[in-house]
Amino acid sequence: MRQSGDARGVGLAARDLTVAYPGAPVAAVRGVSFNVAEREVVALTGPSGCGKSTLLRAISGLEPLVAGSISWDGHSLEHVPPHLRGFGLMFQDGQLFAHMNVEKNVAYGLSPKRWSKADRHSRVVELLELVGLPDYGGRAVTELSGGERQRIALARSLAPRPLLLLLDEPLSALDRQLRERLAGELATLLRATGTTAILVTHDQHEAETVADRVLKMERGELLP
Repeated sequence: MRQSGDARGVGLAARDLTVAYPGAPVAAVRGVSFNVAEREVVALTGPSGCGKSTLLRAISGLEPLVAGSISWDGHSLEHVPPHLRGFGLMFQDGQLFAHMNVEKNVAYGLSPKRWSKADRHSRVVELLELVGLPDYGGRAVTELSGGERQRIALARSLAPRPLLLLLDEPLSALDRQLRERLAGELATLLRATGTTAILVTHDQHEAETVADRVLKMERGELLP
């Protein structure tokens, strides 16, 4: 795990979060509280079904809370819809658009209202360089290997400079050797871009490689 002594902003504050699905005998997430400082990377680990992905979706606004509160920099997100929270979300499969080339995939989240054409292109070039694929802009995503696809998906997630990047098992579909290599690259990239992030993973080694701090979940609760 990385260590950092620099001053950091307030970032995310999650307080007593509870998420329940209709008809389920128990809540999927129960009374979870934790903070993530700006530029900090926190990993959530635990067995399948322990609630870590549900917790991530609740923070993004994709799952409603039964109880609890979420704030960013001291401001409540209770009535803020997912697309206005300024958070990025990357899933296991990357979800690239097959009908777009690499450059258009990376630029997808860069609104023309906020980014000029030149600025969008510069941002794509910058990120492709950071993920080690500088000459891939014109390639079809169907030509990419699994590891390349995940790098491009990560570049796309980082492009709009999200306040918080939520990573849901981003490397789990890859083979062990590639996953270990990309975990180190992911750690380096998150630090290089100063990105605040929460990583969900069942892999303890991956969590320790990428994150500043590791939180463990079991049966919907954070372990002490």
